[in-house]
Amino acid sequence: MAVARRELQGALLAGMMLAVTAHAQQAAPPPEPAPAIEVPAADAAAPSQGAVTTLGEVRAIKPDDDEPLDLYRFKNPVKFGDNRFSRDWSEPPSPEQVSLSGGYIMMGVVKGLTAAGKGLNKLTGGPDQIQAAIARPPPELSAEQQRRALQFCEQQDGCGASAGK
Repeated sequence: MAVARRELQGALLAGMMLAVTAHAQQAAPPPEPAPAIEVPAADAAAPSQGAVTTLGEVRAIKPDDDEPLDLYRFKNPVKFGDNRFSRDWSEPPSPEQVSLSGGYIMMGVVKGLTAAGKGLNKLTGGPDQIQAAIARPPPELSAEQQRRALQFCEQQDGCGASAGK
């Protein structure tokens, strides 16, 4: 009895699967076309502002180095600025720079003269060749100059400086 029931269940299950696959293979009816919307002649000539799509500006920037572009190369997201070591470190000259500046002997002579000049300035207390800029205080007007400036502003129907006072 149990075996007959299982065969009946298996046949019933197989029939349901056949019905589902047959139903899925049937072509769906085509959707009904949407009703046509009439557009007035004035609106048909000019497209609506909402329908216009514009793209943003695109710029192609040439890479700084002459290496080929490698899309899978690691790009460090951290940008380092100048630090104490990068300010004090100077790269050794390339062979091209050595040849353009007169060779190693001439570069040594120039470096020696520069060091001697710095030493001489230090001994004599003279100023360095390159000095930092020092800002001076703004000039102050005397009482007479301030009176003349106010008188001039009054003649010109006021000015920005006297309006705040």
